[in-house]
Amino acid sequence: QVQLVESGGGLVQPGGSLRLSCARSGTDFSINRMGWYCQAPGKQRELVASIASGGSTEYADSVKGRFTISRDNDKKTLYLQMNSLKPEDTAVYYCYAEINSGLAVFGAWGQGTQVTVSS
Repeated sequence: QVQLVESGGGLVQPGGSLRLSCARSGTDFSINRMGWYCQAPGKQRELVASIASGGSTEYADSVKGRFTISRDNDKKTLYLQMNSLKPEDTAVYYCYAEINSGLAVFGAWGQGTQVTVSS
């Protein structure tokens, strides 16, 4: 079974920074794409940033220029560097992986990590 474990969330003041990590284990299948999603109370889960196996990235308009997604394939870890944080960034952040077994493509989610931006 694929396991994704997020870490790095917490409470930070507006303008501060956090670095989220997502460690992957349990599979040697190839990974098509990995991403970070967020879900604020009462809202739907939405894409924050994603990165393809080739390295191309995609960002939500609200985080462009502030967040950077990266991946270390050797460490099987995905990162999200979050700078200039705003109160509206407050949400649970989930790691996602699109996995290709060769026979099928399926997704896996982490358990989420809380990010709270408040003074």
